[in-house]
Amino acid sequence: MTAAVSSEDRLASNPAEFPPARGDGPKDREAGQTPKPGVLAALWFWFALGWMSFGGAGTQVSMMYEEFVEKRRWISPHRFTHALSYCMILPGPEAQQLSIYLGWLMHGPLAGIVAGLLFLIPSFLIMTAFGGLYVLYGQIPELQALLYGLKPAILAIVLSACIRLGQRVLVGKLWWAVMLISIGLLQFGASFITVILAAGLLGWIAHLFASRPIAGLPESLTRHTVASQPPIGQRYRLARRLSDEKLQGKAINPGYILDDDSPRHARSDLDAGRILAVLGIGLTLWLLAYGALVAYAPPLLAELAAFFSQVALVSFGSSYAVLPYLFDNMVDARQWVSTGQLIDGLAISEITPGPLAMIGTFLGYIASAQHPDLTQFPITTAGLMGAFVVTAFLFLPSFIFVLAGAPWVEATRRIPALIAPLTAISAASVALIFDLALIFAKFILWPTPTGDWGSFRTLDLVAGLISALAIVLMLQFRMGMVITMLICISLGVVASALGLP
Repeated sequence: MTAAVSSEDRLASNPAEFPPARGDGPKDREAGQTPKPGVLAALWFWFALGWMSFGGAGTQVSMMYEEFVEKRRWISPHRFTHALSYCMILPGPEAQQLSIYLGWLMHGPLAGIVAGLLFLIPSFLIMTAFGGLYVLYGQIPELQALLYGLKPAILAIVLSACIRLGQRVLVGKLWWAVMLISIGLLQFGASFITVILAAGLLGWIAHLFASRPIAGLPESLTRHTVASQPPIGQRYRLARRLSDEKLQGKAINPGYILDDDSPRHARSDLDAGRILAVLGIGLTLWLLAYGALVAYAPPLLAELAAFFSQVALVSFGSSYAVLPYLFDNMVDARQWVSTGQLIDGLAISEITPGPLAMIGTFLGYIASAQHPDLTQFPITTAGLMGAFVVTAFLFLPSFIFVLAGAPWVEATRRIPALIAPLTAISAASVALIFDLALIFAKFILWPTPTGDWGSFRTLDLVAGLISALAIVLMLQFRMGMVITMLICISLGVVASALGLP
């Protein structure tokens, strides 16, 4: 991290860094205050970020922190991490929810809605384009050669996500127990919902009967100050250092538009009527949209809307944790897509900007483009209809949760009754991701229908070696996902050209 410099020096060296805003005058600049960005300047930032947000939630949140806190100084580290803590406990993609929260915090509810939409639009356009290409040209040999190397990389990415989430969550005996119990339930055929509910119940019981603080709870959700909480990954070291210096009375650069001591806006007041209004409007929108689909649209679209509304409510812990739910329902139960299409969708969502949850957009496109309910439409039209319905119903709850809960979060600094159950759900998510990795391994490493699961005789040795290399590159050498996938794709193309698969 670079040392903080004054707003005056940075403004002098790069005036374009601080976009002009309505109401900003020369006196503000002369006083060294960071000018408040105008609404259009802030919304343009979200749209640009949507095109650059590669690498998953961690990278996206890091980019927001760098831009909002370090570069533009729109918000203090404490306020940023406090908003992030709330988004992390919600179901759904935390980076997209954080964009809604920060947009609301800076300029109000409408700006929050637009910020969340602008963050999604680039990813939606890219995923629907890939969906069209996949439906029309997905079976050509050249593309299959690319996917041959990419699928083992996806297996490695899922295993790496399982390990990273486990390192972050499984830091106490209780959470290890929840994870092992979840694995046992999955082996006995328990559903995704059953595992999640059982884990949440165990966490709640532990919270009720604990005689002392439970080990392994995320301190970022239980403490009042940033100084007392560990950084959320290496990217938040600056947040802790600045807060420590402030508490020790050291002079640090002010100039944040929203600092820890900034007066609260009226929209941050804990108003039950306002919260109920947001919930009522959100529920009304959902009912109107779903009712219109049931009444006027092909049955598949209403089924997709109902299913992805459920997905939006159960995607706790990690975006990878909801993939088993997608597999159980879209592949096994309803047969909307195949296992290969689900893995290919995950691969495409990994190499494109936007939340990993945008895999739903791709799967909605594929399911609609090939379903008999929509054969009266051209393939691309049917695919776009499904992609739009899935995206709308998948992300609508995020807008409702953030806009309804943000005033409450701004009025309080901790949520003790929810921490233990949600941590338990995260521990169960480790088991769910591991179970998904086993399913992927069966499909990728033992691709023949008659192949014995776990048999070395029927193992696709080339795919196994590519997957092992990807795991080493990501975990041992800390190589990024995109670079790792490019290496694996290259190896797959070479192997296909040599006739090795």
